[in-house]
Amino acid sequence: MGHKGIILAGGTGSRLHPITLAVNKHLLPIYDKPMVYYPLTTLINAGIRDILLISTKTDLTLFHTLLGDGSKFGVKITYAMQDVPNGISEAFIIGRDFIGKDSVTLILGDNVFWGNEFKEGLEQSIKFALVKRATIFGYKVKDPKRYGVMSFNSNGDLIAVDEKPDKPKSNYAVIGMYTYPNNVIEYVKDVKPSYRGEGKLDELEITTLNQIYLDKGELVNRLIGGGNLWADTGTHESLLQASQAVAMLQDRLGVPVGCPDCHLKG
Repeated sequence: MGHKGIILAGGTGSRLHPITLAVNKHLLPIYDKPMVYYPLTTLINAGIRDILLISTKTDLTLFHTLLGDGSKFGVKITYAMQDVPNGISEAFIIGRDFIGKDSVTLILGDNVFWGNEFKEGLEQSIKFALVKRATIFGYKVKDPKRYGVMSFNSNGDLIAVDEKPDKPKSNYAVIGMYTYPNNVIEYVKDVKPSYRGEGKLDELEITTLNQIYLDKGELVNRLIGGGNLWADTGTHESLLQASQAVAMLQDRLGVPVGCPDCHLKG
Protein backbone atom coordinates (compact mmCIF):
# COMPACT_ATOMS: atom_id res chain seq x y z
CA MET A 1 0.00 0.00 0.00
CA GLY A 2 1.28 3.45 -0.91
CA HIS A 3 0.32 7.02 -0.07
CA LYS A 4 -0.85 9.68 -2.50
CA GLY A 5 -1.57 13.38 -2.42
CA ILE A 6 -4.42 15.54 -3.72
CA ILE A 7 -4.27 19.31 -4.20
CA LEU A 8 -7.71 20.93 -4.42
CA ALA A 9 -7.32 24.11 -6.46
CA GLY A 10 -10.81 24.88 -7.76
CA GLY A 11 -13.41 27.38 -6.62
CA THR A 12 -14.17 30.89 -7.83
CA GLY A 13 -11.90 32.87 -5.49
CA SER A 14 -14.77 35.29 -4.88
CA ARG A 15 -13.12 36.80 -1.79
CA LEU A 16 -10.25 37.92 -4.01
CA HIS A 17 -12.31 39.65 -6.69
CA PRO A 18 -11.56 41.49 -8.94
CA ILE A 19 -8.10 39.85 -9.11
CA THR A 20 -9.58 36.39 -9.60
CA LEU A 21 -12.21 37.30 -12.21
CA ALA A 22 -9.70 36.26 -14.89
CA VAL A 23 -7.04 34.30 -12.96
CA ASN A 24 -7.39 31.23 -10.74
CA LYS A 25 -6.33 32.32 -7.25
CA HIS A 26 -3.96 29.37 -6.88
CA LEU A 27 -1.85 30.83 -9.68
CA LEU A 28 -1.48 34.20 -7.96
CA PRO A 29 1.98 35.03 -6.61
CA ILE A 30 2.88 34.62 -2.98
CA TYR A 31 6.07 36.68 -2.93
CA ASP A 32 8.23 35.07 -5.65
CA LYS A 33 6.28 31.90 -6.52
CA PRO A 34 2.79 30.89 -7.63
CA MET A 35 0.52 29.99 -4.72
CA VAL A 36 0.16 26.33 -5.73
CA TYR A 37 3.93 25.79 -5.33
CA TYR A 38 3.57 25.99 -1.55
CA PRO A 39 1.11 23.11 -0.93
CA LEU A 40 2.87 21.11 -3.65
CA THR A 41 6.16 21.54 -1.80
CA THR A 42 4.55 20.47 1.48
CA LEU A 43 3.47 17.16 -0.06
CA ILE A 44 6.84 16.60 -1.74
CA ASN A 45 8.79 17.33 1.47
CA ALA A 46 6.81 14.58 3.21
CA GLY A 47 7.86 12.07 0.56
CA ILE A 48 4.64 12.07 -1.47
CA ARG A 49 5.43 11.54 -5.15
CA ASP A 50 2.07 10.70 -6.77
CA ILE A 51 -0.19 13.77 -6.81
CA LEU A 52 -3.59 14.63 -8.28
CA LEU A 53 -4.47 18.28 -8.87
CA ILE A 54 -8.19 19.08 -9.02
CA SER A 55 -9.38 22.34 -10.56
CA THR A 56 -11.96 23.78 -12.95
CA LYS A 57 -12.15 22.82 -16.62
CA THR A 58 -11.06 26.34 -17.60
CA ASP A 59 -8.00 26.38 -15.35
CA LEU A 60 -6.62 22.86 -15.79
CA THR A 61 -4.76 23.88 -18.94
CA LEU A 62 -3.05 26.71 -17.03
CA PHE A 63 -1.97 24.37 -14.23
CA HIS A 64 -0.63 21.89 -16.76
CA THR A 65 1.36 24.68 -18.42
CA LEU A 66 2.88 25.58 -15.04
CA LEU A 67 3.44 22.12 -13.56
CA GLY A 68 3.39 19.70 -16.50
CA ASP A 69 3.48 16.03 -15.58
CA GLY A 70 5.53 16.81 -12.46
CA SER A 71 8.74 15.28 -13.78
CA LYS A 72 10.69 18.52 -13.40
CA PHE A 73 9.90 18.28 -9.67
CA GLY A 74 10.68 14.57 -9.44
CA VAL A 75 7.02 13.60 -8.99
CA LYS A 76 4.03 12.46 -11.02
CA ILE A 77 1.17 14.97 -11.36
CA THR A 78 -2.17 14.09 -12.91
CA TYR A 79 -5.28 16.25 -13.25
CA ALA A 80 -9.03 16.04 -12.68
CA MET A 81 -11.94 18.44 -12.94
CA GLN A 82 -14.28 19.94 -10.33
CA ASP A 83 -16.23 22.46 -12.36
CA VAL A 84 -18.71 23.33 -9.61
CA PRO A 85 -17.40 24.03 -6.07
CA ASN A 86 -19.37 21.28 -4.34
CA GLY A 87 -17.16 21.15 -1.26
CA ILE A 88 -13.81 19.84 -0.14
CA SER A 89 -15.02 16.30 0.53
CA GLU A 90 -15.95 15.90 -3.13
CA ALA A 91 -12.22 15.59 -3.84
CA PHE A 92 -12.41 11.98 -2.64
CA ILE A 93 -15.29 11.24 -5.01
CA ILE A 94 -13.52 12.85 -7.96
CA GLY A 95 -10.23 11.20 -6.94
CA ARG A 96 -11.59 7.74 -6.13
CA ASP A 97 -9.85 5.96 -9.02
CA PHE A 98 -6.64 7.92 -8.41
CA ILE A 99 -6.60 6.88 -4.73
CA GLY A 100 -7.19 3.25 -5.64
CA LYS A 101 -6.06 1.08 -2.73
CA ASP A 102 -3.78 3.69 -1.15
CA SER A 103 -4.10 6.19 1.68
CA VAL A 104 -4.18 9.88 0.84
CA THR A 105 -3.40 13.40 2.03
CA LEU A 106 -5.63 16.20 0.79
CA ILE A 107 -4.17 19.70 0.87
CA LEU A 108 -5.91 22.93 -0.09
CA GLY A 109 -4.21 24.85 -2.87
CA ASP A 110 -4.46 28.20 -1.08
CA ASN A 111 -2.79 27.11 2.16
CA VAL A 112 0.85 27.87 2.95
CA PHE A 113 2.74 25.70 5.45
CA TRP A 114 6.26 26.15 6.73
CA GLY A 115 8.07 24.60 9.69
CA ASN A 116 9.38 21.30 11.01
CA GLU A 117 6.17 20.48 12.88
CA PHE A 118 4.22 20.42 9.63
CA LYS A 119 6.74 18.12 7.95
CA GLU A 120 6.99 15.81 10.95
CA GLY A 121 3.24 15.90 11.52
CA LEU A 122 2.44 14.99 7.94
CA GLU A 123 4.99 12.16 7.93
CA GLN A 124 3.47 10.82 11.17
CA SER A 125 -0.06 11.11 9.78
CA ILE A 126 0.92 8.91 6.84
CA LYS A 127 1.97 6.21 9.34
CA PHE A 128 -1.34 6.61 11.21
CA ALA A 129 -3.22 6.13 7.93
CA LEU A 130 -1.66 2.68 7.59
CA VAL A 131 -3.44 1.68 10.81
CA LYS A 132 -6.73 3.22 9.64
CA ARG A 133 -6.53 6.53 11.47
CA ALA A 134 -7.27 9.91 9.90
CA THR A 135 -5.35 13.01 11.01
CA ILE A 136 -6.37 16.66 11.15
CA PHE A 137 -4.13 19.56 12.16
CA GLY A 138 -4.98 22.50 14.41
CA TYR A 139 -3.41 25.95 14.49
CA LYS A 140 -4.22 28.71 16.98
CA VAL A 141 -5.92 31.71 15.35
CA LYS A 142 -7.42 35.03 16.43
CA ASP A 143 -10.64 34.67 14.42
CA PRO A 144 -11.79 31.02 14.69
CA LYS A 145 -15.31 31.87 13.45
CA ARG A 146 -13.92 31.75 9.90
CA TYR A 147 -12.87 28.10 10.15
CA GLY A 148 -13.73 24.63 11.28
CA VAL A 149 -12.95 24.74 15.02
CA MET A 150 -11.76 22.01 17.40
CA SER A 151 -13.58 21.48 20.68
CA PHE A 152 -11.90 19.70 23.60
CA ASN A 153 -13.03 18.19 26.89
CA SER A 154 -11.42 18.91 30.26
CA ASN A 155 -8.76 16.26 29.55
CA GLY A 156 -7.77 17.95 26.30
CA ASP A 157 -9.32 15.24 24.13
CA LEU A 158 -10.92 16.28 20.86
CA ILE A 159 -14.69 15.85 21.12
CA ALA A 160 -16.09 17.81 18.17
CA VAL A 161 -15.25 19.81 15.06
CA ASP A 162 -17.66 22.66 14.34
CA GLU A 163 -17.82 24.48 11.01
CA LYS A 164 -17.67 28.30 11.32
CA PRO A 165 -19.36 28.39 14.76
CA ASP A 166 -20.89 31.61 16.10
CA LYS A 167 -19.43 30.81 19.52
CA PRO A 168 -16.14 28.94 19.04
CA LYS A 169 -15.19 26.61 21.88
CA SER A 170 -11.47 27.00 21.22
CA ASN A 171 -9.06 29.09 19.17
CA TYR A 172 -7.75 26.09 17.26
CA ALA A 173 -8.75 26.14 13.59
CA VAL A 174 -8.65 22.99 11.49
CA ILE A 175 -6.22 23.87 8.74
CA GLY A 176 -6.25 22.80 5.10
CA MET A 177 -4.30 19.54 5.27
CA TYR A 178 -5.96 16.21 6.03
CA THR A 179 -4.68 12.63 5.91
CA TYR A 180 -7.00 9.64 5.56
CA PRO A 181 -6.73 5.87 5.27
CA ASN A 182 -8.07 4.22 2.14
CA ASN A 183 -11.55 3.86 3.65
CA VAL A 184 -12.15 7.57 3.00
CA ILE A 185 -13.51 6.59 -0.41
CA GLU A 186 -16.28 4.70 1.44
CA TYR A 187 -16.81 7.08 4.36
CA VAL A 188 -17.30 10.05 2.02
CA LYS A 189 -20.47 8.42 0.72
CA ASP A 190 -22.06 9.21 4.11
CA VAL A 191 -21.35 12.95 3.85
CA LYS A 192 -24.59 14.79 3.20
CA PRO A 193 -24.59 18.30 1.69
CA SER A 194 -24.73 21.08 4.26
CA TYR A 195 -27.31 23.84 3.89
CA ARG A 196 -25.56 27.18 3.67
CA GLY A 197 -28.60 29.36 2.87
CA GLU A 198 -28.43 32.96 1.66
CA GLY A 199 -28.22 31.80 -1.92
CA LYS A 200 -24.98 29.90 -1.31
CA LEU A 201 -24.40 26.44 -2.70
CA ASP A 202 -24.80 23.41 -0.47
CA GLU A 203 -21.45 21.71 0.02
CA LEU A 204 -19.96 18.37 0.99
CA GLU A 205 -18.14 19.75 4.03
CA ILE A 206 -14.79 18.34 5.10
CA THR A 207 -15.90 18.99 8.69
CA THR A 208 -18.70 16.45 8.24
CA LEU A 209 -16.24 13.84 7.04
CA ASN A 210 -13.91 14.53 9.96
CA GLN A 211 -16.80 14.20 12.40
CA ILE A 212 -17.58 10.76 10.96
CA TYR A 213 -14.03 9.65 11.73
CA LEU A 214 -14.21 11.22 15.19
CA ASP A 215 -17.50 9.44 15.99
CA LYS A 216 -15.89 6.15 15.02
CA GLY A 217 -12.86 6.81 17.24
CA GLU A 218 -10.61 6.89 14.18
CA LEU A 219 -9.46 10.52 14.18
CA VAL A 220 -6.10 11.86 15.40
CA ASN A 221 -5.62 15.59 15.96
CA ARG A 222 -2.26 17.30 16.01
CA LEU A 223 -1.81 20.86 17.24
CA ILE A 224 0.91 22.86 15.49
CA GLY A 225 2.95 25.35 17.51
CA GLY A 226 3.26 29.04 16.74
CA GLY A 227 6.87 28.74 15.62
CA ASN A 228 5.54 27.37 12.33
CA LEU A 229 3.85 29.35 9.58
CA TRP A 230 0.35 28.63 8.35
CA ALA A 231 -1.58 30.96 6.09
CA ASP A 232 -4.97 30.58 4.44
CA THR A 233 -4.47 32.99 1.56
CA GLY A 234 -8.08 33.39 0.46
CA THR A 235 -8.36 37.11 1.27
CA HIS A 236 -6.47 40.20 0.11
CA GLU A 237 -5.07 40.76 3.60
CA SER A 238 -3.90 37.17 4.10
CA LEU A 239 -2.39 37.07 0.61
CA LEU A 240 -0.27 40.12 1.43
CA GLN A 241 0.67 38.80 4.89
CA ALA A 242 1.74 35.43 3.44
CA SER A 243 3.95 37.15 0.87
CA GLN A 244 5.56 39.26 3.58
CA ALA A 245 6.12 36.19 5.78
CA VAL A 246 7.75 34.20 2.95
CA ALA A 247 9.97 37.16 2.05
CA MET A 248 11.07 37.50 5.68
CA LEU A 249 11.79 33.79 6.10
CA GLN A 250 13.84 33.61 2.92
CA ASP A 251 15.76 36.78 3.77
CA ARG A 252 16.53 35.79 7.37
CA LEU A 253 17.15 32.07 6.89
CA GLY A 254 18.57 32.13 3.39
CA VAL A 255 16.54 29.09 2.36
CA PRO A 256 13.76 28.97 -0.22
CA VAL A 257 10.16 28.49 0.96
CA GLY A 258 7.76 26.73 -1.38
CA CYS A 259 10.43 25.18 -3.60
CA PRO A 260 9.06 21.95 -5.15
CA ASP A 261 12.33 20.96 -6.84
CA CYS A 262 14.75 21.77 -4.00
CA HIS A 263 14.83 18.12 -2.92
CA LEU A 264 16.39 17.30 -6.30
CA LYS A 265 19.22 19.76 -5.73
CA GLY A 266 20.37 18.18 -2.48
